[in-house]
Amino acid sequence: MRRAAVAGAFYEAEESRLEKQLKECFAGVTREEKEGVLGAVVPHAGYMYSGGVAANVYAKLPMADVDTFVILGPNHQGMGSLVAVSADTWATPLGDVEADRAFVDALPKRIIDVDETAHRYEHSIEVQLPFLQFRCGDKPFRLVPICMGLSDEETAREVGEDLANTIAQFDKKVVVIASSDFTHYEPDRIAREKDEYVIEAITELDIGKFYNRIYERNSTACGAGPIAAMMHAAKKLGATQGELVKYATSGDITGDMSSVVGYGGIIIF
Repeated sequence: MRRAAVAGAFYEAEESRLEKQLKECFAGVTREEKEGVLGAVVPHAGYMYSGGVAANVYAKLPMADVDTFVILGPNHQGMGSLVAVSADTWATPLGDVEADRAFVDALPKRIIDVDETAHRYEHSIEVQLPFLQFRCGDKPFRLVPICMGLSDEETAREVGEDLANTIAQFDKKVVVIASSDFTHYEPDRIAREKDEYVIEAITELDIGKFYNRIYERNSTACGAGPIAAMMHAAKKLGATQGELVKYATSGDITGDMSSVVGYGGIIIF
């Protein structure tokens, strides 16, 4: 069992308080599910900062149709294998989410290792689960959590190809979520300019342009590898475009525009 590591820090640790917090994140958000979504980019900061952006993405996902969510997140802790999938059941204050073990078993394992250590204290995947549980309600879903300690283009391509090939083996609906924040700790105006430039490449599904712009602007987006891997997988599965559904910075919440973190919510279809 993978116990919640950041409950009480990034989000409320008690079930009723967490449900109230999630309802607040979705307040004013129109739930317009979009058919054909294959991937998404969702932020992973504390809910008070990025929960509204995350809610806008989850309001677009066709939850009733999805059997398994692959969640790719960066490894902030530096623990475990460099690309690690978890086969554990994950616990949150809203209940347990089982791994899709058949999917995990079917992964080629040429670059993705089964390793629970990399996930033990990492928040980037965990914070997505209460949103999925809240939106899915009583409908069960499975999880494939993959933590990436490498963000280079070649690694992202290999991970994306392995995911697409594995998804193609199953008669089930799978959505690949890349967990990432964007610019870290720069003035609001600079963050918005940098992030708009990078996000444009994501919505165009242009992976080469994405990496060029990351390097050109010295972007501090923490989940570049997960985003690129998701793009590779989605493109191979037939995706042709993306859409920015919501962007905000921490300054929108705190009022401090001198040093912000950027949050972008994107769907790929």
